Amino acid sequence: MSKILDQFKLEGKAAIVTGAARGLGQGMAIALAEAGADVAAVDVIDVAETCAQISKLGRKAAAIQLDLGAAGSPQKVVDQTVSALGRLDILVNNAGIIRRADFLEFPEKDWDDVMNLNIKAVFLLSQAAARQMAEQGSGGKIISVASMLSFQGGIRVPSYTSSKSAVMGLTRLMACELGPKGIHCNAIAPGYMATDNTAPLRADEKRSADILARIPAGRWGTPQDLQGAVVFLASKASDYVNGYTLAVDGGWLAR
Repeated sequence: MSKILDQFKLEGKAAIVTGAARGLGQGMAIALAEAGADVAAVDVIDVAETCAQISKLGRKAAAIQLDLGAAGSPQKVVDQTVSALGRLDILVNNAGIIRRADFLEFPEKDWDDVMNLNIKAVFLLSQAAARQMAEQGSGGKIISVASMLSFQGGIRVPSYTSSKSAVMGLTRLMACELGPKGIHCNAIAPGYMATDNTAPLRADEKRSADILARIPAGRWGTPQDLQGAVVFLASKASDYVNGYTLAVDGGWLAR
């Protein structure tokens, strides 16, 4: 039997990380590369910086710049990854957006934009990736980024809360159907992280202070805080973990 740390190694594996240009996605892409995986970095904006960091680690990096909400994009991501890296073993569904407005005034377009990227694209890309993994016959790992609002209601973000609650539900469904094929599906629910999505909250002195007062860790999370979780869920070490949403929140939900 291999030593426990060997079970966290990802040599010979190929991963897709969406929303990989910066923030949490970039941090997770780099973590997978540090663990030994080759990585396809996907984003609607330039991913050159992320790919450069992956290459410095001695891993292959594939840059895929496209809009995941566009028709046919999910299959293109899988096809380009397999073409560049030779296979697909790990998918990290990280790309997402948020829109804020009071419920009574929330625009239909903001509902559609968020739902299309945060859950429809997650479904379609997971489906395309799972088909590739099933064809390879060696299993795989699908990891989706959920949220504290997968567990809570929140305020002024109806489409975001709905989409992230759906991510948790879809993760469970995929675990049930894909588990027998050796494809394990889990999610990570980040707490309040210092990212572009939370910039308005961090800029609001009172709201920021209220949030920090509830977090036992006493600080906003960083991309580095997700690195251990994503490597664990992508690796052999988590082979008996399936259908679970892991909160990485500094203790927020414990309060």
